[in-house]
Amino acid sequence: MFRSLHHLARLTTRMEFLTADYPASLPSLNTHLSTRSYLLSSTKATGQDTALHSKLSSLNISPYPHVARWSSHVAKVGPSTEEGSIMSAGEPRTPEMVQSKLDMISRNLQETVGEARIKEVLKERDLKVYWGTATTGKPHIAYFVPMMKIADFLKAGCEVTILFADLHAYLDNMKAPWALLELRAQYYEAIIKSMLKSLGVPLDKLKFVRGTSYQLSREYTLDVYKLSSLVTDHDARKAGAEVVKQVAHPLLSGLLYPGLQALDEEYLGVDAQFGGVDQRKIFMFAEKYLPSLGYKKRAHLMNPMIPGLTGDKMSSSEPDSKIDLIDGPGVVKKKINKAFCEPGNVTNNGLLSFSEYVIFPFLGEKAFEIKRKPEHGGDVSFTNFQDLKDSFAKENIYPLDLKMAVTTYINQLLAPIIQEFNSKELKKLTSQAYPPEGKAGKGGPAAAERDIDLSRVDIRVGKIVEIGPHPDADSLYVEQIDVGEEAPRTVISGLRHFVAEEHLRDALVAVVCNLKPANMRGIKSQGMLLCASDKDHKTVEVLRVPDGCKPGERITGESFTEAPDAQLNPKKKIFEKVQVDLTTDDSLQVTYKGELLMTSTGPITAPSLKSAVIR
Repeated sequence: MFRSLHHLARLTTRMEFLTADYPASLPSLNTHLSTRSYLLSSTKATGQDTALHSKLSSLNISPYPHVARWSSHVAKVGPSTEEGSIMSAGEPRTPEMVQSKLDMISRNLQETVGEARIKEVLKERDLKVYWGTATTGKPHIAYFVPMMKIADFLKAGCEVTILFADLHAYLDNMKAPWALLELRAQYYEAIIKSMLKSLGVPLDKLKFVRGTSYQLSREYTLDVYKLSSLVTDHDARKAGAEVVKQVAHPLLSGLLYPGLQALDEEYLGVDAQFGGVDQRKIFMFAEKYLPSLGYKKRAHLMNPMIPGLTGDKMSSSEPDSKIDLIDGPGVVKKKINKAFCEPGNVTNNGLLSFSEYVIFPFLGEKAFEIKRKPEHGGDVSFTNFQDLKDSFAKENIYPLDLKMAVTTYINQLLAPIIQEFNSKELKKLTSQAYPPEGKAGKGGPAAAERDIDLSRVDIRVGKIVEIGPHPDADSLYVEQIDVGEEAPRTVISGLRHFVAEEHLRDALVAVVCNLKPANMRGIKSQGMLLCASDKDHKTVEVLRVPDGCKPGERITGESFTEAPDAQLNPKKKIFEKVQVDLTTDDSLQVTYKGELLMTSTGPITAPSLKSAVIR
């Protein structure tokens, strides 16, 4: 057994600890490891750590928390870095190689704390970095900002750990049960892998870790208690000020949050933590308190926070501020068109920020292209962001120009993700992890009301298979219309004074299918034919559906592809509000807010009426 701590220190330098008497020497080894992370170093495992870890593998070390913690770390970080296990083919690193890696790691960051420490690590081996995210809200396109940096880290050879902070997520007012958090962690892993693949990044040096895989361990819990004996209420509040909701009487969980995040750096065995600049106070908290537990300071890499589409921070809880990673091209176009983008404003412009931190790095050597008609200045391209920013500030580039270009590049980024998430398995995972909001239960919040637009209305291609006069009304027809269901629907229309019966039989028509069924002179109508009318209602024409369409297929605009309501609430006058913006253009094509109503084979049209009312 080791005779004293001083003797143990002398033995470790001569490697005599490897031949010490175990398990009798475990108490002294535990005392030695209470003030340092590894046997010979406070910063990295060596071959001696690996050898002793192997020797102790058959022993019960659980009564010795510092030995157990050390053993867990050695198992995670693997063999000695001094032995060249993660060096590139064991080759020495030149100053140029080190600087090149450092430049890739730090580009586009808002702030780096501990750059000198990073450089010292890079002289010996590749950097180990972790980024954590709480598995709560659904990831959106702002996640491409950290993903671009993670891509840089991987290109620089870094070993990257992505922490799914499920315990942190649970502590966030316990908004989600454990079973749901498990599904969300699966969703996060799938979507992040898909995002990085869309950026063309190899994933061989990327790993995913769930917080609960180690944060409920005896060693971690003891460190939480130790930390709680050192941290003041003031410091805990200050550290979480930017990321934990500040209230007069905070929950204890919110005060624990910064300490848990600081300990993650040690238990994940990393050299640096990466996050948004809103995490800065937590990072400084970690730099202050980890050494108090005998752990080394880590470097901290901070990304800028980019504004969302409304000009504020992009947030999962604010649908208008973000674009989902599996939103289709039409939805992306619709949301970008609604984005805040003031002419000449470059200081609070989410589209410019996204271009700087995502699109330009994604394009690499390729130019950022804006397509314009000759009368609007013609096509223009930019090889660096500053030129684009300057042109926008001078109003040589207009908001619509920028919106159209950003829409194109976002759709390019999302296309492979959407394709991957069209699989049956990932569709199921998505619906389980983020089930649609239903009606509120007792005491629960009401589901958010959707915008009233064309997407709410279920317009389908129908084929009139039978038609005849209404027995009790001279102006009405009774039609049987095939709309792709098991049996035709009965639809009553007031067209007898406007369109001959023979012109309607077997015709393809546009039918609104989610109106509440209504009795019309004793017969229940289960839909409505869409027609074009002049303002005086003296001329009425049935809208034409192009040949080749199948009964039941949906008719909508490119930007309005969300699922329609099962049934429109007549009290809210949803169809009536949509109807105001339905008309025909100079080419007789039906439009909604300037966007064509399309089928699989083309737009629907009126026979002759321009600028018509659609009813």
